[in-house]
Amino acid sequence: MDKDELAAWLRLQLCPGVGNAGARKLLTAFGTPDTIFRQPRAAIQAALPGLAPQQVLDLPANFQTALDSTWSWLREQPDQRQVIALGSALYPQALLQTADPPPLLYGVGTAHAWSDNWLNRADAVCLAIVGSRNPSAQGAANARQFALALADAGLCIVSGLALGIDGAAHAGALDSAQASGLPTLAVVGTGLDRVYPRQHQLLARRIAQRGVLLSEYPLGTPALPAHFPQRNRIISGLARGTLVVEATLQSGSLITARLAVEQGREVLAIPGSIHSVQSRGCHALIKQGAKLVECAQDVLEELHCPVPRPSASVAPQSPVAPESALLQALGFAPCHLDALQARTGMDTARLQAGLMELELLGQVERLPGGLFQRLCQA
Repeated sequence: MDKDELAAWLRLQLCPGVGNAGARKLLTAFGTPDTIFRQPRAAIQAALPGLAPQQVLDLPANFQTALDSTWSWLREQPDQRQVIALGSALYPQALLQTADPPPLLYGVGTAHAWSDNWLNRADAVCLAIVGSRNPSAQGAANARQFALALADAGLCIVSGLALGIDGAAHAGALDSAQASGLPTLAVVGTGLDRVYPRQHQLLARRIAQRGVLLSEYPLGTPALPAHFPQRNRIISGLARGTLVVEATLQSGSLITARLAVEQGREVLAIPGSIHSVQSRGCHALIKQGAKLVECAQDVLEELHCPVPRPSASVAPQSPVAPESALLQALGFAPCHLDALQARTGMDTARLQAGLMELELLGQVERLPGGLFQRLCQA
C-alpha cells in the first residue's frame, strides 16, 4: 500500500459518524475511498441518507497527524507491518463470510505470514481459545496445554491477548516447536503501537516475532471498554471453531461463542466441576449444543483436521507417579477442608501440612472459601 492509498483508506476510517457499516455502504456505492471523496454532496447523501455529507467530505481534524504517524510506523518495519484494506489480497477471506468485516486491519508479525499470505492458505486452520480473565490454576494450565498440543498439530491459536486464558493460550502455542505454520494470532482492542494489558508486553513481542497481532483500530487508539467485546467478532470470525476453557455465565467469552454460532463456526467447551462458578458458562454452552472437549483429539475431530500420531503432544497427560492417599481422597472437584477431613480421618494439623506440601508440588490449588482443588499435571 503506497502513501496515497493509505491516505484515502485512513481518511475513510476516520470520518466521524461513518463507522464500519457506513464505510462499506460508501465503498459499495463508489468503489474505492479516493472515488468517494470526489463525489458531490447529493451522491453522498443518497448513499448515506442518515449522515450529513460534510462529515464524509471534510478532512477529519486529526487526519494529517494520523497519516504521518501511520506511514512512519509502516516504513520502520516494512516486512513485518501491514495496513490491510478490504479487497486486498492479504485481507483474511474468513472475515468476508461474517456480517461485519472491518474495512481496515492493522497487522504486525513475522514476515513469512505476509509473504506466504498465511491467513488465506487453504491448509491454514485457526482455532480461537477464549475464557476467563481470572481463571483457576487448572483453567490456565488447560488453556496452555491445549494450545501447545493443537499448535503442534498444525492449528493457529487465535485469542485476544487478555489476562488469564487468552495469555495462557498464546503462551502455550508459542511453546510449540513443531508448529508447521503460524502458531498464534492475537486480535487486540487497541492500536498496535500500544500493548494492553501492560503485563503482556513481552508476550506481545514474542507473538510479533513468531505469529501475528491484528487490530481494526488506528494507531494511538487506547484501551476502551467497548472495543473488547467488539473485537470478539474478529476472533471468532478468523477461526473455524471457538474453544471456551473457563467462563462464568456473564463472561465476555460467551459473547465470542454466540458470535461464532452466528458466523456458522463450531463452538467447543471444556467442562469443569459443578461446584465451580468458572465452569458454569462452559456447562451452559454444552447444554446448548457445544462440543464437550476432554482432549485435543476431540477438537481435531470436530474441526475435521487430521489427528497426529499418538507420539504427538495432543492431550494433557495424567501424572504417571502413584497418587497419594490425600490426592485420592481429594478427587477432582473442589473440596472443603472439613469434607476432606471427614474423608481421610486425618487431624487438622496433619491435613493442612499435607495440603501445603501438595500445593508446593503444584498438585493442589487453594481456592477462595476454604476450598482445595486437585490440578491435573501435564
